Amino acid sequence: MNSKVVVLVGIFAFQTLVYSAVEERQSGKQISNSTKPISITLNKPRAGWTVDRMLEISGKVSDDKIDPITININGDKYLIRTIKGEFKRKFPVTQGKNYIEVSAANKAGTFTEKKSVYAKIPNLPFLAILSSDTDNVYTDLHIYEPKMGETDLGAKPTAHIYWADTSSESGGKFYLNEQGGSFDQPGYGPYLYTHSSPPLGIYRIDANYWPSGDKAHTLSTLNLTLFGGTANEVKKRVHVPLVTPGETVTLAYVKIQKGNTVSVYVPSVDVKPKKGDWPDWVLESPLTRKGTE
Repeated sequence: MNSKVVVLVGIFAFQTLVYSAVEERQSGKQISNSTKPISITLNKPRAGWTVDRMLEISGKVSDDKIDPITININGDKYLIRTIKGEFKRKFPVTQGKNYIEVSAANKAGTFTEKKSVYAKIPNLPFLAILSSDTDNVYTDLHIYEPKMGETDLGAKPTAHIYWADTSSESGGKFYLNEQGGSFDQPGYGPYLYTHSSPPLGIYRIDANYWPSGDKAHTLSTLNLTLFGGTANEVKKRVHVPLVTPGETVTLAYVKIQKGNTVSVYVPSVDVKPKKGDWPDWVLESPLTRKGTE
């Protein structure tokens, strides 16, 4: 059985086996051999409150051989690259108290710095964050939105939001992986998508994979938060290995109905829904495809 078949079997049936294989390979991290305890200076955010939806997290680690560091925001973890020990990235925050933890590790152990910030902002109805565990690869996020004003709530989404078209007519916003001066660097991500007033209908969320060098595959992680901080809140975390250069994998379908009720279908993991729960074009769509349409 070739490696591609093994991975596809893992996607559909044996997720834990895939995760073990991922953990054993080289994930692109630069591990420092220093035995000196690490100090982390967290310049931003400053403790207190904010009225901004996007919160900058920036600072410096004393061991400049550590790359990447880990940022934990309200329980969701992301790898962030460092440049000479410095890091900087903006993230969307949720209404109310947000907990931020930055951690870095070398042979002396794992060291953390924590802050909390209260965000005085409206609830964010749609947040998608895509990251990977490998440096020097592109795991491009592609969001397909329902057309604004579409009356058929089961119609295929037609608005395409991604790195080359970062805003939609209805108000969806895409944030590139901007770290270290590059407009869109390969690496851990994250790629971010937000929508403050998402149209009713079905959304398709894809990852398009372009590795470089000797990187064979990567583990992508999609964190979804729908109507966060409300009675209708839905959170979903999706792990999918990406293997074939140029291939696109559908990570999830999101259905938003009247009353802000949400359904999420993850085709690589979930049992195929019954006919009528989702339209035929969802149930019959391939999990993978060449290109990004």
